[in-house]
Order: sequence, then C-alpha cells, then structure tokens
Amino acid sequence: MSANLSQRIIADHGRVFCCLVSAVFASLLAATSVAAAGSERYSDPAVEARLITAENGINPDATSISAGLQLQLGEGWKTYWRSPGEVGRPPSIEWAGSENIKAAEFLWPAPERFTAFGIENFGYRDEVVFPIQILLNEPGAPVDLRARVNLLVCSTVCIPQDFELSLTLPRASGIDTEAAGLISDYAARVPDDGTGTGISITSAHLDDERTALTLTARSNLPFSAPDVFPELGEGTAFGKPDIRVGEGGRLVWARLPILAAASDPAEFQVTITDGDRAATLKPALADVAPAPPFSIAAVVPGLGELAWIAAVAFLGGLILNVMPCVLPVLSIKLSSAVKSGGLSPARVRTGFAVSALGVLAFMWVLAAATIAARGFGLTVGWGLQFQNPVFLAVMLVVLVIFSANLLGLFEIALPSSWQNRLARAGGGAGYGGDFATGAFAAILATPCSAPFLGTAIAFALAGRAIDIAVIFTALGIGLSLPYLVVAVFPQLVRRLPRPGRWMIVLKIVLGMALAGTAAWLFWVLGGVAGQNAALWVGLASLGAVALLSLRRIPGVARVPGAAILAAAALVMAGSLSETDRSPTTIATDWIKFDRSEIARLVSTGQVVFVDVTADWCLTCKANKALVLDREPVASRLREPGIVAMQADWTRPDESISRYLESFGRYAIPFNAVYGPAAPDGIVLPELLSTEDVLKALSDAGSGRVAVRQ
Repeated sequence: MSANLSQRIIADHGRVFCCLVSAVFASLLAATSVAAAGSERYSDPAVEARLITAENGINPDATSISAGLQLQLGEGWKTYWRSPGEVGRPPSIEWAGSENIKAAEFLWPAPERFTAFGIENFGYRDEVVFPIQILLNEPGAPVDLRARVNLLVCSTVCIPQDFELSLTLPRASGIDTEAAGLISDYAARVPDDGTGTGISITSAHLDDERTALTLTARSNLPFSAPDVFPELGEGTAFGKPDIRVGEGGRLVWARLPILAAASDPAEFQVTITDGDRAATLKPALADVAPAPPFSIAAVVPGLGELAWIAAVAFLGGLILNVMPCVLPVLSIKLSSAVKSGGLSPARVRTGFAVSALGVLAFMWVLAAATIAARGFGLTVGWGLQFQNPVFLAVMLVVLVIFSANLLGLFEIALPSSWQNRLARAGGGAGYGGDFATGAFAAILATPCSAPFLGTAIAFALAGRAIDIAVIFTALGIGLSLPYLVVAVFPQLVRRLPRPGRWMIVLKIVLGMALAGTAAWLFWVLGGVAGQNAALWVGLASLGAVALLSLRRIPGVARVPGAAILAAAALVMAGSLSETDRSPTTIATDWIKFDRSEIARLVSTGQVVFVDVTADWCLTCKANKALVLDREPVASRLREPGIVAMQADWTRPDESISRYLESFGRYAIPFNAVYGPAAPDGIVLPELLSTEDVLKALSDAGSGRVAVRQ
C-alpha cells in the first residue's frame, strides 16, 4: 500500500510540476509577447515613436482601453499641436487594418510656444505622449492595433515622417505601470473647459481686418506664467503676443498680431495655459477690444523707455537732413535762406521759426492720422502715403510748379493789396511761405529711412497714442533742427555771399534738383497708378506751368487754356479712380515674396535673402545700386543654394505689412536673411553694406544639412 501510495504521490507531484512548468512557460511566453508588442518602436535621428497602453491585456468585461502615441524627439527637434501655425502640420493616425476597434479619440496635451522663421508656432519638444481613448467593438476580445502615423518634425530643417506601429493585446489582466503613468501624466495636461482649472475668458475682440486678436481672461488662482494659444483655422499665423497681468495676477490681457489669416476660418477657440493648468474655451467676440491693465510699476519703466526712444527719434530726424533722398528738402532750405538775406535779424528769426513749426505741424498731422487709422483697425507705416495715387499726383503737380518757378518761368507772389495789408499789420510778408517750406520739407522726407529712424517708428506704431505723439514730435524736432539753429542765430544768414548773379545760377540748380524729384515722382506714380494716369498728371502739371507762364497774355486768350487744363484734370481724376492694379515687375534674378515659401526653402537647406522695397523708397534704391546690384554681392545672390526674394511694397500689400509687423518694423528698406543656421532670420541695418550682406549670407548657411526626401 505504501509503495503504491508513494508511486501515486510521485505521479501526482509530477503532474503538478508539469502543470506548474507549463503555466510558468505560458506566462513567460505571454509576457514576452506583450513586451515585444509594446516595445515596438520606430527609430530615426529626429524622433523615436511607439504605441503604449495602460493595460497588459484585455479584461473579459473591458469595453475600452487607454493607449498613447509616445514621441521622443531628438535634441533641437520639435513637432506640432493641432493648430500649428502657418508652417507646421499636426500629427495624424490612420487605424486601417486594426482589429476590434470601434472608435479612437486622439487627445492633445497643452502645447508650448516656439519661434521658427519669425512666426510663433505651437507644439512640443523633447517628449510628448498623445493619449488615445479606444472603444472596442467586442468587449473582452483581443485587440490588434495597426497605426499609420504621419507627422512633421522640424529643427533647422523640416522632415515629414510617415511610419507604421503595431501592438497586440491578448485576453489577459494586468496593468503596465510605466505606460499607465505616462498616459495619465499627459492626459492631465489636456486642457479642460475651465471648470476644473478655474480659468475663463471675459472678453475677446477680433478687428474687422483680422490683423489682431485681443482678449482678457480671469482665474480663481493668480496666474504665474500664462500663455495664450488661439485657433482661427488652418494656416493662420500669429506674431509674438503682448501678455500683461493685472489685479493681483488674477487678470490676463493679451494681444496677438495676426500675420496671416486662414482663407476658411474654423470655429474660434482659445487655449490658455498656466503651468500645469490649461483650459480650452470658445468665447463670443465683442465689438470693442478690451483695454490693457496698467500699474504704477509698469508705467514708470515705460516712461524711461519712451524718453530713450524719443532721443533716438530726434537723432533719426536729424540724420534725415543729410540723407540722399532729402536733397530736394535741402534745396528748399537753401532757397529760403538766400531769399532772406536782405531781411532784418528779427524777420529771419521769425521766418525760420515758422518753417520749423511747419515741420512739426506736418508731424503732428501725421501722428493724428496714424492714431485715427489705428482706431479704425487700418495698417499704418512710415511713408505709406506714397502708395496713394492721389497724394502722388498732388505732389507731382506742386513739384513741377515749384521747379518752374525756380527756373524763372514765372514768379509766385501775393497780390499787392495783401502785401500792403500785411506790411501795415507789422507782420511782414511770406510767413505762409515759410510755414509751407517746412511742411513740404517734412513731406518729402517721409519716403526715406535712416539709421535709428526704423527703431523709433516701430516703437511708436506698436505703442499707445501717447507714444505716437511723443515720438513723432521728437522726430519733427530733429528734422527741423537746421531751421531752429538759424532762428536762434539769425546772423548766420549774413555769412552767405551777397546777392548777385550767383543767385540766378543757384536758382537754376535748385530748380533742376526739384525737376529731378518731380521726374522720380512721375516714375513712382506710373508704378502705383499705371502709366496712363501718370501721363495725364504730367500733362496737367505742364499745363498748369504753361498757364502760369502766360499770365501777361490778355485774359480772353487764357480762357481756352483754362478749359483745357480743367478737362485734363477731369481725365486725370478718372484715370486715378481706375487705377491699373497689374502686378509690378520683379527683377529676373529674384522671386516674388511668399512668406510660407521661406520655411519650405530653408527646410531643404537653402538660404533666402528677403528684400522689402518700393519704387518710392529712395534708400531702397540706394541699397540696390550701391550694394545688391554690385559685385561681389550680386554674384553671391545668384549662387546655387541661395534664393533672392523680393517683396514689392510700392502698392499696398497686407501680407508684406504683416511680415514687417512681425519684426516690429513699419518702414522700409527692410532686409533679412534666413537659412539652416538662422531659421528666425538675420535682420540687416537700413543702410546696407557689402560686408553686412556677405556675413549674413555666410552665417545663415553655416551648418547647412541635406534633407531626406
């Protein structure tokens, strides 16, 4: 009995041992299978990717699983959020070939902000896990995941990624603690609707031209590091936001410039982040933009900055007096000084002071117009009046008449009765002319840009109304300084040579200088309004000169001439109202400006040189003639791997205005160089030099890498 019992016990132990071995082997095999499926990766120098799940298998009663797409990005590489901006592309997954999947919801953790090609983009760096909630067709049944992933990763170049991942979950129980922790961590970063985070948007305003979004938000807890991520449709690009905090940190005010608007705007929503908190909200748009919060601490530094920029504006205005584009201004000043040679010191002092007032008056008018235009949501910039064909036409007529006057074809003087009245009143004659001389000098200076001027104008146009008023006043004082110096020291006029035949020669030289400026304006008008309109304006100008030159002919003979001039003016007005809007020509070696094309070209390892110019910008023409069209720069711009891109701002162009605004610039010339080593662009000074251009091209292209197609 004992032997048989012993044999049975041994046999039973053998069967138990075999069962245990089988069970352990099966468990190890299942664990190995799950581990192999879960650890399958796509590996690339830019990104490593895998599918992860919180579950090791499918429980009998499971109706869903928690999954995630884990991306580990290489150093310096980024990928994008669901609303990436103008140049990005969000990740996407197709589940074709998967088994036992009813639906899959892809969730988006709150993004961070980074800048590429001068554009604010939203996305992720280092590591991100996109939580995915998967509903099962058949509860408790095994799941076979087949994911085709498409995403874009960018560093100094951009590389599209398209790969497949798979993961199989058998019937089993258990939790993958590491994967569950990752999914839970990133799921907590998915923005809520504001209920849990205590964040709400109290006001949002989008201007009519879709150039800026302004909003305010509140929080139950004080904000520590708030950021704003608006969504206005695919392709919308935003500039750097202006974010301010008030009311003890519980109020956030933000203004985001819109650099490019989507052609088909999507539903408007905004995500607000603050550390670990994030909320996505869909506010209604208000009719009026909310005002920014200010505190005493914020205003005092602002006043110091304003004083510094005002000094820069003064220096920029002073430099304008010696810029080549202000030669006509200098000629008018010299003409005024020569004519004042025989007057008393008091009259000289008053006349030049009135001329300085004319400069300041034009600057104040320009400042008021700028503030009003901004109030209506219009784009403003330095020298934009030269994009207006009516303004150009009036300026052309005035310059032609002034030139003819200096050349001696006729004399413009007040009627003798007016002169007698002014003399009896003790005011002297010519104050109106002195004032007009100063205002005219300021008008002709506006198409020019000079060192320091761009910085001051950018600060003014991006700031408050008080900033605009102070900066333009400082600029006017700098421009009018030569008048003010003579007003303070009128004896300087006595050092001019005595009147004589040299004055006739000087008048002819000055008249020819103004005639040259008129010819330039005629050419600019042809580019803005079309050649037909420019021709009619030119004929009207010559007709006016002819009538003024024939004043001694009896009045009856002047009637037909007046009728012809009136007819020409009517035709001119019709031509200007039907402005030819055909695109201006681009130089053969240059391509037309396309902001989104910059990113594509740089992503392929090329260097892009951007030149924002206009027919009316004389400084731009000087840069072109003295630097860009000369060797060695001209040959360098034609080299393989370098693309020369020209933005012609002769006529109004919203895309160019927004591009300049993204750099805080409102005036031209403007030049920037992009490349693999400079994706945000290297901004060059207003006055170009050969050394600056060549160095920027070299610096932007250093570290150039080939892109896998």
